[in-house]
Amino acid sequence: MFPDRRLLHPSAYLAMLTVVLGVMSYLRGGAALFVVSIPHFWLFTRSPRSAIAHSGVAAAATVLGGIAALGWQPDINDGNFVITVVGYAASVALGLFVHRLLERGEERARLLSAELEAARRSLAEAHQRQGATEERERLAREIHDTLAQGFASIIVLAEAARAGLDTHPATSAQQLLSIERTARENFAEARVLVGSAPQSGLSQGSIAQTLRRTAERFGENTGITVSTELDDVDGDQTTRIALLRCTQESLANVGKHANASTVGIVLTRGEDVIELEITDDGRGFAVDTAEGFGLVGMRRRLAELGGELTVTSSPGNGTRVLAALPVNSQG
Repeated sequence: MFPDRRLLHPSAYLAMLTVVLGVMSYLRGGAALFVVSIPHFWLFTRSPRSAIAHSGVAAAATVLGGIAALGWQPDINDGNFVITVVGYAASVALGLFVHRLLERGEERARLLSAELEAARRSLAEAHQRQGATEERERLAREIHDTLAQGFASIIVLAEAARAGLDTHPATSAQQLLSIERTARENFAEARVLVGSAPQSGLSQGSIAQTLRRTAERFGENTGITVSTELDDVDGDQTTRIALLRCTQESLANVGKHANASTVGIVLTRGEDVIELEITDDGRGFAVDTAEGFGLVGMRRRLAELGGELTVTSSPGNGTRVLAALPVNSQG
């Protein structure tokens, strides 16, 4: 277990660890202990150079302890010496490799940001050329439902990953993977919006699987328990996208505002209507005074297909969002 960093400065801890390695090497051979302790030198330092230097001193202490145990008669074939040197060299190579991966990830993020900025400028130019209010509203709704939600998720994950780099590197690595995955999805959505890619990645009849993946991703990123009951519903592309966007917006609102512990998603098809119901056990809100852009966008999207959105909530009693679409809109 790592020491409490509030009680022991990292440099003092690493110095103490180095002394222990040297003593253990002198008493009974400390090569294995040195190899096991190598991650500490990377977790408790702020740069690769510092990690290499500290672990190098520890390796030297381990080797010298072994030499002292042999009566100061060095033997390069000694197992303690070989394991220590090989372990140190491997740790330097692996540490520099991981550091390089992180740098490349940051560079990819900057490139994606530049691409998204270029996409934003292209959208602005398209708005000016078309001069259509209806088209501007549609694009604004799509950006809010996709790119804006993705950016919000990236920000939350990035803050969590940065906070846990020293203490929870495995968790931070998983969060970095989620950031990359979300950024790639945002980039794909940006290409859709500027017309350089197909309108949607949804395939015919895949809405249940898509909603399930969306729910699973939301649960992974937020820690909120999500249960799903999803009928295998077919529909035209516009309808399937509408159901997906309603799910994404509802989950985003839960993550940002509800302080919920569980969410339920139910998709059913009756004789003349498809219903998507999303409920949570969060703090709730006054519906009449909370008609934000997201709710307005969902209402308009469904209305264009002859459907309607019903939101039921009150402070302290959770929220229920019901999206209903007539079957005859499926084409």
